[in-house]
Amino acid sequence: MLSAEFANALAHDDGRAAQQHLAAGRPIYYGDDRYPGKIIKKYPVRRQQLVSVDPNGKMTVLRDL
Repeated sequence: MLSAEFANALAHDDGRAAQQHLAAGRPIYYGDDRYPGKIIKKYPVRRQQLVSVDPNGKMTVLRDL
């Protein structure tokens, strides 16, 4: 369950932080209901990959999107 503070931050997220990360050359990660249990890794150059993360934190690329 999300903390009230985190839930409030998500409700008011305008995407600015994500855009700043991309502009700085860093990828961002986010979920999408079309891929339950998976994560999308978006690179600054618009490339996207579907990834999974195991319990030890190891990231595996499943496919390019």
